Amino acid sequence: MKDGFLRVAAATPDVSVADIAHNVTNIIARIKEANSRDAKVVVFPELCMTGYTCNDLFLQELLLDKICDGLKEILAASIATDMLIVVGFPFFLHNSLYNVAAVIHEGKILGIVPKQHIPNYSEFYEARHFTTPGKGYERITLTALGDAGKDIPFGTNLLFQADNMTEFILGIDICEDLWMPIPPSCEHALVGATVIANLSASDETTGKDIYRRELVRNQSARLVSGYIYADAGEGESSTDLVFAGHNIISENGTILKETSRFHNDMIISELDLKKLISERRRMSTYETILPKDAGYLILPFHFHHVGTTNLTRTFTQTPFVPQNKADRDRRCNEILNIQALGLKKRLAHTHCTSAVVGISGGLDSTLALLVTAKAFDMLGLDRSGILSVTMPCFGTTDRTYQNACELTKILGATLKEIPIHEAVNLHFRDIGHDSSVHDVTYENSQARQRTLILMNLANQTNGMVIGTGDMSELALGWATYNGDHMSMYGVNCSVPKTLVRYLVLYYAETTKEQKLHDILLDVLDTPVSPELLPPKDGKIAQKTEDIVGPYELHDFFLYYLMRFGFRPAKIYRLAKYTFDGVYDDKTIYKWLRTFYWRFFAQQFKRSCLPDGPKVGSVALSPRGDWRMPSDASVNLWLAELDKINPDA
Repeated sequence: MKDGFLRVAAATPDVSVADIAHNVTNIIARIKEANSRDAKVVVFPELCMTGYTCNDLFLQELLLDKICDGLKEILAASIATDMLIVVGFPFFLHNSLYNVAAVIHEGKILGIVPKQHIPNYSEFYEARHFTTPGKGYERITLTALGDAGKDIPFGTNLLFQADNMTEFILGIDICEDLWMPIPPSCEHALVGATVIANLSASDETTGKDIYRRELVRNQSARLVSGYIYADAGEGESSTDLVFAGHNIISENGTILKETSRFHNDMIISELDLKKLISERRRMSTYETILPKDAGYLILPFHFHHVGTTNLTRTFTQTPFVPQNKADRDRRCNEILNIQALGLKKRLAHTHCTSAVVGISGGLDSTLALLVTAKAFDMLGLDRSGILSVTMPCFGTTDRTYQNACELTKILGATLKEIPIHEAVNLHFRDIGHDSSVHDVTYENSQARQRTLILMNLANQTNGMVIGTGDMSELALGWATYNGDHMSMYGVNCSVPKTLVRYLVLYYAETTKEQKLHDILLDVLDTPVSPELLPPKDGKIAQKTEDIVGPYELHDFFLYYLMRFGFRPAKIYRLAKYTFDGVYDDKTIYKWLRTFYWRFFAQQFKRSCLPDGPKVGSVALSPRGDWRMPSDASVNLWLAELDKINPDA
């Protein structure tokens, strides 16, 4: 919980309709199971103490009288746990019958929340038995429960907050409440609820599971919340309906866990509450309401054991890249169109008749050339107007040179080769630099010479220099200031390196030209390198990831720093968990420290970036997503890293 993770469960117990003793026994069995698996919250289905399908038996005095007996057993069982337990039952009060959820913790009922929307259509006829409550809350006493029944809050406007984990505030929906145009959980969230528990009895019909899943997922996204959906299952009466126990745990639009239907089960996952709070903090339109102004009562309780929650949920090693291939292909096609449309607009606006691309045979310049070709196609321009410039120098290898030339020819662009050895050596003589000293001056002189050529060629051809640098390089400052750092329009500026690979792969898989396919695959197989140092035995000697670290790690760090504002300790923990077996702890720590140092130190390069299209939720444009002072200190972040140093 120190990281903001809270383990929660949605459980479907075996039920026998109207057999409270049987049902309570099975509810308690699920409570014990959830407790043994270290859950802090367990949510049960709607009316699970009696069964949802009791129908007119709900009006029987004997059934209602036995509810308190069942509650006593559940309260007694809850004492041995440190969980919040949410259970549903019919509740008789003020001469009316309510469909309610009781929130229980350590032998005490914290509050009782009634269902607000009573369905009375198609197969549902709850209005025959249950009453719609008024808004608000009151305090009641259940004498049958003894001391545990005194002064219990009852009403719609109740929230439940852990006093030692203040990010956790629970609100309640009951089944139909979710299906309404404005579910009660909308108001709960605006008052502060970060997690919604839905006790449901949703019968199964063909295709309904798809709609239900999307409803839960979308509501968690709309509310920027966790959503625990517990559904009635096998054991309910099959007179007219079948229930499938479709339990779902969702977080801000992502399904973390769900059961396979048609058998009773329990699912467990961890909600990241700090992530949810971070999202709400970032969204200026997420306007909260003070509980007192909304007529809400927040009921505190205390978890006795708050520590680091062991994780069972998964985190992708490539958070910028969808894991499902169909989703990934759709994303790649969308991004290529965004990049090309942005460039199309800029070319049309400036009346440029050519585009100048420095092509190296590497991933980034390959993607930039593919995007430029697509933009020219959109404008109806001949691709010969794309000036693809290769500028071999000290570090250029035959492999990258040949790929650059062949790629240009296949795409129908105009190839121009300008070796820069002589010009760079002349520059070395001018500034008095020893060409045998392969330092930053040696490297950057080449990069700036290339940019000088590209800019002047653009002037010469009424053209525009297309930037090739990607977002990962910008995050790390792995670009020569006023060298490859600069262009007239940067098409890759918000595409991280891990995603660049998949964009090129997608193009290779969807092209109908076999030769283009083969070249793109070879580009993908080429080590990432600026090729500024002489090769060894004809092969690339300068590999970027050996110097600054693996891009898959840096993109992982960048995503959680930028998207959710996570602190270094949490990012380190997630990286260790996610890359277990790929990198050891010391390696992850080393590159995380490198990442923070470079990210802060290199902001000055990002403060003057050229224009370029935003393609995802994370971007580094100084005019939009990331406004950071170039002189910001990294000391606070490095100090936390010092505390978690695995060598300390």
